[in-house]
Amino acid sequence: MFRFLAVTVLTLIGNALGLLVASWLLDGFNLSLQGFLWSVLFFTIAQLILSPFVLSMTIRYMPVLRGGIALVTTLLVLWLTTLFTSGVEIKDLNAWILAPLIIWLTTVLAGVVLPLFLFKKTIGKVKENHTPEQL
Repeated sequence: MFRFLAVTVLTLIGNALGLLVASWLLDGFNLSLQGFLWSVLFFTIAQLILSPFVLSMTIRYMPVLRGGIALVTTLLVLWLTTLFTSGVEIKDLNAWILAPLIIWLTTVLAGVVLPLFLFKKTIGKVKENHTPEQL
């Protein structure tokens, strides 16, 4: 349960950062302050739900895309977020192409860096209680 909660928190923070970075870097990608929190929540829930489904469909029907599954899922979830929330608006093709890449990359970086800060005590306790061979 702790692992699922940790993954959910990291995904939520990573998605929030990804949407913010995309809005800062792309002219055709707009976030509204009012809808931002709802959009991040919707984006994260949709991503957590759709990722396993998109992965299984890709493995079954398009195994060539297996490596890019996170990008495909990010694009799909971004499209759904623009449809069902008012917090994200994408105006041009350039933003549609680059936004999933920016969001995905930011989320990956957040997933690597954030645990070092958010779960520092937990990681330290695990290292204290185990020998190097057990890690």
